[in-house]
Amino acid sequence: MAATLQEILLAPGTRPEVAKDCFTLIQQEMSEKSGISAAAVKLAYKTASTFAPGHIQHIIDTLLPGMADQLQPFWADFNSAGGSDFGGYLAKRGDEVAQALLSVTDAKAASSGRPTIVRAYGSVRGSAVKHIKAALPRVGDLVLKYAD
Repeated sequence: MAATLQEILLAPGTRPEVAKDCFTLIQQEMSEKSGISAAAVKLAYKTASTFAPGHIQHIIDTLLPGMADQLQPFWADFNSAGGSDFGGYLAKRGDEVAQALLSVTDAKAASSGRPTIVRAYGSVRGSAVKHIKAALPRVGDLVLKYAD
């Protein structure tokens, strides 16, 4: 039986590396974005980074268990189908995967005591599905890096 994403991504020796790779992935996505909706995302990212230095890294580590939980059903299905490109698999189910991942960030925003961060999140939430879908191939590659 294939290991769960929780076992793969959250192992004590692996989790810090996964979190670093997630941060790098976010930075890559930010650097490649352009257009009006990208400007809003970049501003929200800058607001979160400036308002609370280190907050992005902290929130990645905080959200990682929930993200692994939400990706687990997709991972199990991918493995049972004998797939080899998890990023492609996720991209084909983009809307469903994006909504699953956003359930984690929405819950975190709802329980946050940082109004500036919550406002920044709220300003980009409407376009979040589009941005998450664009990142799914990289997300899948990141998972496979640790699953191999």
